[in-house]
Amino acid sequence: MRAFRLETIGQPLQLRAIAPATPAPHQVRLRIRACGLNFADLLMISGTYQERPTLPVTLGMELAGTIEALGDGVDGFQIGDRVAVFAGQGGLAESGCFAANACIKIPDTMGFDEAAAFQIAYGTSHLALDHRARLQAGETLLVMGAAGGVGLTAVEIGKRMGARVIATARGPDKLRIAAAAGADHVIDSEAPDLRGALKALGGVDVVYDAVGGPAFLEALRATKPEGRLIPIGFASGDVPQIPANLLLVKNLSVIGLYWGGYLKFAPQTLANSMQTLFGWYKAGGLRPHISHRFPLSQANEALECLRARKSTGKVVVTMDDA
Repeated sequence: MRAFRLETIGQPLQLRAIAPATPAPHQVRLRIRACGLNFADLLMISGTYQERPTLPVTLGMELAGTIEALGDGVDGFQIGDRVAVFAGQGGLAESGCFAANACIKIPDTMGFDEAAAFQIAYGTSHLALDHRARLQAGETLLVMGAAGGVGLTAVEIGKRMGARVIATARGPDKLRIAAAAGADHVIDSEAPDLRGALKALGGVDVVYDAVGGPAFLEALRATKPEGRLIPIGFASGDVPQIPANLLLVKNLSVIGLYWGGYLKFAPQTLANSMQTLFGWYKAGGLRPHISHRFPLSQANEALECLRARKSTGKVVVTMDDA
């Protein structure tokens, strides 16, 4: 089978032919059909991600496919089942073995590309807004980087939870996409005086920030007393330093979230969240936005599309170019 592997930190992935693995006990082997890319994949390539896998490694954190073999002790699945997996690695390949308890059956109406784009983006936003920030109906939610992979899902989920949503993104095209996802107000992220624009809209209760940089501090200063700020990521490359005196004076909370970490210490929290999200999908309330699809042979080009911030929503690699 073909697999795109990271062999040297900082270098492009290499397409290799490797033997398909045999599933160990409690594993399934999938015929992988699609893999969703994430900013974390870029961090792994540069060696700056919080978890550093042993090289060589097949990248691709989330994927979807069809079960083609079962290891001993697997219950609840059968050959032919359509599933999505958050695996942390292994998705940029035609086949792979994964823990059965990490697999989630996907709705019949959901395409493999949608399933591969679903878990991390929607899971991150739902866990952040519901479980961590306790967003309430009627509150004002600010989503920064609102046209990106997680940002668009935060707009959708925030609206579904009854919030008034303010979205920031770069340029009119991305702002239109955020508005189409449900944002009530949109602000160009390159416009001057973000703080003033937010205060003119009445301030915000919850800040969801996937970008970082100086804009985080502008948003902090426009947050209402007892507001909550959730740094999701730092796509700008700038990790903001938070002035504790502002937290004290305004009784603010800064809430960390590492979605993948829940797999280790509270997996049921993730499972419950996914059950809710797939239920919303079935009801027609969520629709993943995929701006770019690439065949497996163009995985490096797909990663460059993500790195250059040319995409909106998700970038997905499919395996149908064999």
